[in-house]
Amino acid sequence: MRMEFRDVVRRRRMVRRYTSEPVAPAAVEAMLRHAVRAPSAGFTQGWSFLVLDVPDDVARFWAVTSPRARGDGGGSSAWLDGMRTAPVVIVVLASEEAYLDRYAQRDKGWTDRARDRWSAPYWHVDAGMAALLILQTAVDEGLGACFFGVPPSRVDALREEFGIPSAWAPTGAITVGHPDPDAAPTGSVTRRARRPMGDVVHRGRWGA
Repeated sequence: MRMEFRDVVRRRRMVRRYTSEPVAPAAVEAMLRHAVRAPSAGFTQGWSFLVLDVPDDVARFWAVTSPRARGDGGGSSAWLDGMRTAPVVIVVLASEEAYLDRYAQRDKGWTDRARDRWSAPYWHVDAGMAALLILQTAVDEGLGACFFGVPPSRVDALREEFGIPSAWAPTGAITVGHPDPDAAPTGSVTRRARRPMGDVVHRGRWGA
């Protein structure tokens, strides 16, 4: 029985520790099918997804993105120890080149590939929308997930380890698994309340 959409939105949260139960391949496929339905500027679809669902591949991901060596920015922490329990990691990648090429085509009216024409890096905006659909689908599949960034200092190591072409940059990565019901909340998020609608919604004029 699938959830109502409003329940998917309400229940979505970042899950940072998982059980050892494997994730069904069909659930991963559902996440990816929904991800590619995300909107994209110029229908560029300049995203790709590196799916790591074999234990050795997941271990390789953590080894290159968060090594346990001291002073390397990885180390060990409650957050990392929990995240490393995820049986699936999906790396969400975006191609700036794909967007620059797309908007240099005749139907878009631009005659060059200038990056300064863009009000925001829509390659990452669109990849982020695809990532949100993965997060929401995880909830709908009875799973938990967490979106997080890849440290800039570790991107080259990630590329080399998994053969990612230089034209693709990680927008972030998503851990997926069955939430650990006994896990204690971690991180500063446990001390923060959701902002009231009146603080974030402005009608007609800022502050109105």
